[in-house]
Amino acid sequence: MSFNVEVIADSSGQWVGNGLFFATEQEANDYANDLFCRWTAVREKRVVTSEEPANYSFAGFRLAAIEKKRGE
Repeated sequence: MSFNVEVIADSSGQWVGNGLFFATEQEANDYANDLFCRWTAVREKRVVTSEEPANYSFAGFRLAAIEKKRGE
């Protein structure tokens, strides 16, 4: 299980994500808050669970890709 950030950034009311999946809910919330501060069009944000493997980490305001091990 991982956590994904989704936002509403226009008047459509549709939630959309960006393919970044985090190992912890805290990382996803921190990234959502950072994104909300940087993108002026974001109207709402939320964190949802996903079955995708975590592919990013977010700590100390730094986003980093998680490298897959060979064979994964």
